[in-house]
Amino acid sequence: MNYHLFQLINAAAGTTDPVDDVFEWCAVWLLYVLGVLAAVPVLRGLLRERVAVVRVAAVLVLAFVVGQGVAAISPEVRPFQTHPVHQLIPHAAGPSLPSDHATAAFALAFAVGAFLSRRWGVGLAVLAVLLGFARVWTGVHYPADILAGAVIAGAAVGAVEAGGRAYDRWADRRRSDAATGH
Repeated sequence: MNYHLFQLINAAAGTTDPVDDVFEWCAVWLLYVLGVLAAVPVLRGLLRERVAVVRVAAVLVLAFVVGQGVAAISPEVRPFQTHPVHQLIPHAAGPSLPSDHATAAFALAFAVGAFLSRRWGVGLAVLAVLLGFARVWTGVHYPADILAGAVIAGAAVGAVEAGGRAYDRWADRRRSDAATGH
């Protein structure tokens, strides 16, 4: 199923140069655009919601660490290592699952959406989907690699959100106890 879906997407690559150029650019550079765009709500958050910005950073770190762990144990290699593909961008051989680009893009989008601005998060998520599609189009990832990055990002947001709520409850109890002298 994963390879079949990959073939459906990647088969169109290499047929129309202007379309390929767009997806090549997205596969390589869109992550940087996402980072710059995410700076807007993050910088606003520094002024108003510093805890939210810390949680966004925690999501990025957690997603990166989990992604690296999954890559270390995954036997999945890149499509161009085992199949004939239309590889449009250069990439080193190695683990394919999960996509680092997709993990970072979705982690940023989901974290901004969860902790800073739902509207910005949705916009960034749309760009993350485009980036993921471009990574498949250009022949360097399978669709499951992109999905795995999104799942890892979502799980990281959930873990940080749960941890943040637990910390907030603990801090509230501590302040309440200090105020009452207990």
